[in-house]
Amino acid sequence: GTGVSGNTLLHFHLPYLSCSNYGKTFQDVTSLINNTFIRSEYGIAISPENSGKVILTGDVSGGHGSRIFVSDGFGKSFTRRDLPFIPMMQITYNPADSKVLMVVSTNNELWLSEDFGSKWKNVQKLVCLVKCCDFFFFFFLSGERGMLELRRTTDFGKTVKTVASKIYSFGLGGRFLFASVMTGKGTLRAIHVSVDHGDTWNMAQLPPVGHEQFYSILAANDEMVFMHVDEPGDTGFGTIYVSDDRGTVYSKSLERHLYTTTGGDTDFTNVTSLRGVFITSVLAEDKSVQSVVSFDQGGEWVPLRKPANSKCDATAKDPNKCSLHIHAAYSTAMKLNVPMLPLSEPNAVGLILAHGSVGDAISVMRPDVYVSDDGGYTWIKALSGPHHYAILDSGGLLVAVEHSPNQAVNQIKFSTDEGQCWGVYNFTDDPIYFTGLASEPGARSMNVSIWGYRDSLINEYWISITIDFRDLLTRDCEDKDYVQWLAHSNDISDPNDGCILGYKEKFLRLRKDSVCWNGRDYQVTTQPTTCLCTLDDFLCDFGYYRQENSSVCVEQPDLEGKVLEFCLHGKEEQLQTTGYRKIPGDKCKGGAMPERKEIDLSKRCVSDLVSPELVVIVLYIHLQCVCLPVLPFSDFFLLLVFLQVESHSSKSIPIVLSVIIIMLLSVTASVIFVKKYVCGGRLVFLVHRYSVLQQHVEDNAVDGMDDPLETNHTQNGKIEFHDDSDEDLLE
Repeated sequence: GTGVSGNTLLHFHLPYLSCSNYGKTFQDVTSLINNTFIRSEYGIAISPENSGKVILTGDVSGGHGSRIFVSDGFGKSFTRRDLPFIPMMQITYNPADSKVLMVVSTNNELWLSEDFGSKWKNVQKLVCLVKCCDFFFFFFLSGERGMLELRRTTDFGKTVKTVASKIYSFGLGGRFLFASVMTGKGTLRAIHVSVDHGDTWNMAQLPPVGHEQFYSILAANDEMVFMHVDEPGDTGFGTIYVSDDRGTVYSKSLERHLYTTTGGDTDFTNVTSLRGVFITSVLAEDKSVQSVVSFDQGGEWVPLRKPANSKCDATAKDPNKCSLHIHAAYSTAMKLNVPMLPLSEPNAVGLILAHGSVGDAISVMRPDVYVSDDGGYTWIKALSGPHHYAILDSGGLLVAVEHSPNQAVNQIKFSTDEGQCWGVYNFTDDPIYFTGLASEPGARSMNVSIWGYRDSLINEYWISITIDFRDLLTRDCEDKDYVQWLAHSNDISDPNDGCILGYKEKFLRLRKDSVCWNGRDYQVTTQPTTCLCTLDDFLCDFGYYRQENSSVCVEQPDLEGKVLEFCLHGKEEQLQTTGYRKIPGDKCKGGAMPERKEIDLSKRCVSDLVSPELVVIVLYIHLQCVCLPVLPFSDFFLLLVFLQVESHSSKSIPIVLSVIIIMLLSVTASVIFVKKYVCGGRLVFLVHRYSVLQQHVEDNAVDGMDDPLETNHTQNGKIEFHDDSDEDLLE
């Protein structure tokens, strides 16, 4: 069955529509918001849980304020709220209580509301960056880059505590709070980590970085962290390190990890349909981009297997030996004909859909869609050419629409056997120019909406067509429709077959030949079994690494014979290791247990790099003086040093008072400085030297190859509704 909704859009007027039945019908709510124009950026904020809360941020002429329209009934009615500020970012919901809202204004003030936008209070001025975690709000005070303060509130701004000073940037990942801190020399930065919301800090055992480098949190949960450390220079790659369960001790996981310095484009992908699986790209010595996969949470990385039904392309030196390479964020940044990123869902066990090519490296040739049903171990070529795709009914149904920006379409493809066979449905007799797919988050729905428009000489008609595949899968699945499947398994005769991260998992999965409906209440069932420990359950410890095609950890040449010491909870610890430490979250028992000790040296150690105990007035003087045009830089430096040394002396009081007066006179200049130089977002580094993807076009010219500079590109064909958030990039 199909439901079709179409609305004529006049040239200068766009109606605002709401829908509560999977897009089958829409209601024009323009009159409910008094015909107000909604901001194109950060204009819609939808509550992360299914509470029905929606916030529309309106444009107000004159620029002296702003207004929002709030709804707690899925957009069926709205209430107007006038704001005493202009939002600089999207209004953010507190995950623990959706009535609590947070936003930073254009003049860098933090505003909070505890009653869904009825009343707002100004919590803090000169705020650069805000991130929310449960009941905690973390934010920066402004200042010179590298001299910022990190503060925390647990009661929505009633009390505020400084948890770190001299901060360059910060990020949240899982239960970890990270701060990038300027070292004593001021030319390098180091990572500090806290697991108690900033009350105590430890220095992470990671290489420091210079001003042209960056740290980036690739993935994090409550057990461990994947951290990218950029290489010096404009290389376009770095090294992935994985942490212990404290986020403090790190091991080298993957070298030459592709991560450009222009916009932070990385192919790092967490496969959510099977635990422990991650896919990313490396930049080979010959400058080609190659895909690798880890099935054990970063312990070992290997190339993706070549699909059995595919041939190696022109990038392959040996036409019979090559591997699959996945197109992800880097390919989309290079404007290749890749409409969607890799897709997986937690309740569609083992399923991955991705665009890729088969050769020695990723290619700019027209990509195809590949599907894996076992978490990335094996793949099949499912569809020729680029497509938009979605997972429905917990993996029981896959749908796809061919990506053809310049040609109208009227067909949707569907598969009930995890991509092996595809049917075709004509969803309209009058083709449309396709713009995207939309399905309910969570992949449990049987409805998918196709968005597009029809063009005519007079105007354009936007069309939304919703297809309910419940009419296709009419039978509810029964016990006989499911079969047991052992994850991470390829040799059932091996007693350790399927042992990943210390245990095996058996799942009940839908048979490929069963055409039935899993249903919205479908739950993934698993049977875990603990395994004996082997070296595969261990990462290489700090100072050790695995050589290629080897599971043995060897000592890094530059650390041979050196004593490994680090500071943990204020105590100097000495690490005695044979080169292995257990993977965080690994549940193996018995078996091989390499020796490892952390010996308390009974020495206190303190890193004052994040100490919030500096005299606060000194920091604020530092902040304001850099904004004063009347002070030469050298004079300012002498004044700052004098205040830091003499601030406890009564003789310095007149000087401090004088500076305070100057501070008050320079507030306006300070705000301008903060907005332009401190809160201006990510630093832009040098452009990546050369497109290694384009290199393959020149080296392996093939007729009919798409020109990446001319190809129409859609960032993501699937329409996603979510709150934007700052990337966890620690510059």
